[in-house]
Order: sequence, then C-alpha cells, then structure tokens
Amino acid sequence: MNKKAFAGLCATALFLAAGMASADTYIRKGNQDISVVVTDGKLFCTRVSDGFEMCNGMLKQPDGTWKGGHMKHPDMPGFMRFNGTVTFTPTDKPTGLTIQGCALGICQSEAWPKKS
Repeated sequence: MNKKAFAGLCATALFLAAGMASADTYIRKGNQDISVVVTDGKLFCTRVSDGFEMCNGMLKQPDGTWKGGHMKHPDMPGFMRFNGTVTFTPTDKPTGLTIQGCALGICQSEAWPKKS
C-alpha cells in the first residue's frame, strides 16, 4: 500500500473512531475520492488519497448550505484560505454537491457527483 493510500485510510479511520457520522464519498476532477462527513455540526471534506482537508468545519446555514471562512484549495499554496460554500443537490437525498471558494471577490466552483 502506498503512503498516500495509507494516509487516506488513516484519516477515514480517525473520523470514524471519533464518533462521526458515516462519510459519503464524492468524486472531484473525475478521479479524486473526497470523504464528506458532518461531525459536531461541522462539515469536513477530506481528499482520501492524502488526507488534505478542504472544508475545515463549515457550519450549516438556515438555507441548507454550508459556509465557512477557512476553506483550502488543494491546487493553491497551503497558507491561502477562502470563504467557502457547499450546496448539496438535491438537499433531501444528495446525488452531488457544488463547492465554491471566494477570495478578494473572485470565486471558483466545482461540482462533485456522489460516488455510487
């Protein structure tokens, strides 16, 4: 087993050991498994291959979206943080999500389908 796969398994095991709800997996860029889990009312989105955390504890909003100011983008320098929004579609039984990050008025979004 390679180091990245092992790191991903360890991250998932830590989530489950901490008493978190079961994680759903979404697909980023066609080949990246992202574990999405809510724990203590906060949303976390972790790339399974290396444990990179993107959502960093977003909070659920009255409109059903999740928002937070500490989102990270795996293709950007590690010190950068973004205001982020995650929207599950449809909200009652999600088959996908949209994640958007904004900094200095510039926003970028991605759509991730739920892994079957």
